[in-house]
Formats: sequence, C-alpha cells, structure tokens
Amino acid sequence: MHAAEREEIILDALRKKGFTTYRHLEANVDASPATIRRDLARLEKQGKITRLHGGAKAVDADLDVAGAPPSLAGTPFEKSLKQNIDAKRAIGRAAAKLCAPAEGIIIDGGTTTYQMCEHLADLNLQVLTNSLHIVNALLRQEGTQLLVPSGPIFREQNIILAPAGETSMPNFHASKLILGAAAVSPRGIFQADALLVASQRRFLDRTDEVILVVDSTKLQASSGAIVCDLSRIDRMITDDAADPKLIDQLKDSGLHQIDLVKPGS
Repeated sequence: MHAAEREEIILDALRKKGFTTYRHLEANVDASPATIRRDLARLEKQGKITRLHGGAKAVDADLDVAGAPPSLAGTPFEKSLKQNIDAKRAIGRAAAKLCAPAEGIIIDGGTTTYQMCEHLADLNLQVLTNSLHIVNALLRQEGTQLLVPSGPIFREQNIILAPAGETSMPNFHASKLILGAAAVSPRGIFQADALLVASQRRFLDRTDEVILVVDSTKLQASSGAIVCDLSRIDRMITDDAADPKLIDQLKDSGLHQIDLVKPGS
C-alpha cells in the first residue's frame, strides 16, 4: 500500500470520529506499526493531525462547527443512571469498601462508579476523576481532595476528556483505579467511543491496581475499540445475575478475581 493510500485511510478515520487509535489503524492499514507511526509523524508535521497517547486526532476535533464539544458515542448519563440502578448501587458500595483512608484513587466517569460517592465520606481520599457528576457528589465531603483533567466537557455524559494528551492530565499516580466499561468479554474491556478509550488508557498508565465495576448486562460479546486485555484488570465487581458460564470464561481469560454482589444488599 502506497503512502498516499495509507494517509487517506488515516484521514478518513479522523473525519468520521475526530480520533483514531493505533490499534484501529494497525487493523485497517496494510503496513507495519512502525510505518503507521511514521505516517502519523509526517501528517502531524504537515499540520493535518495531532498525535496523542494511543492514537491521533484531527486538528479541529476539539470543537465542532457550532463551537461546541463533539458528542460521544454511548448512552447519556441521565438515561444510563436509571438502568439497573439496584445492581449499580450494590456494586458501587462494594467498590467503596475497598478504598483505604487517605488513599489516592482514580474514579473513571460512569453511572456505576458514581454510586461509590456517598460511601467515601470520612476517608479523606485524594480523587482524580473526569466526571463532573462525581465531582459534584464529592464536593460535599470536606475531607476529600479533588483533581480533574483539563479538556472539553461532553455535556450528555458530563465528562471531561483530555484529547490533547498527557500534558493536560494532573501529575498524579493512584494506588487504585475504579474503571467502568461499555462491555466486557473474554477478549477484553470495550468502550463505545475512541476518545473514552484514550482517556481510560491514560488512567491505566497512572495506577497500580485496577478494579472494574460493571453490572451484569455489560458482560457480553462485543466488537470495537478495546481499552485493555483482561490481564490488566486485578478485580471485577458485578452483580449476581451474571451468567456463570461467562464468569468462568472471563476467569479462564485472565480475570481471576471476580466479586458477585446481590442488588439491594
């Protein structure tokens, strides 16, 4: 494949989503990873793209034509919050119990991670989060210190993403990352939007232990952008409606510590 053909594939991916990952390009461009990285470097030098941690974005991807941040793929926060709410509350409560006093943690934005907030009072935590909903919930806790990344706000999810890369993230390393997902299968952890993939991968680089919190409806076969393999997850908390056969498959694929909680408990 000629360089011009490769560049057109890269630019077409950016035109569609505003962002693309190295994993996506390696699957769709007939070239070695090293060649793809040289293509991206050349396109960045030409001012056509901006390279990021884990991929690249179009130079005008931060704002759409109306001057507002682009929307994210996936369900809006307020709609998702009402789905499987009893399971999410039980999962959030269980995740909060794993946090130690004065610990530094990262809480990924999501409706399940949000359920942790009311149980974190009096722990005097340091919390890095990209969710304004989580920020608002934790602001009431005087002993909780809060950090957020800089970047555009995506209103439907009320989430802050940092497409400019590492420089827009606080200098913070956490002992635990509480992570959500759009889907989980033996192949890995999936998100619905490439920008969310990039954000979560930056969080993964800044933590020692990863705790995945998802209700059982998220345990399903999926395709698309993979955030990480199951081997990167130290522990998963889900509800007891999960299919036992799928739980066994996840354990066989490397996710050995799985906690099943009962909604309403």
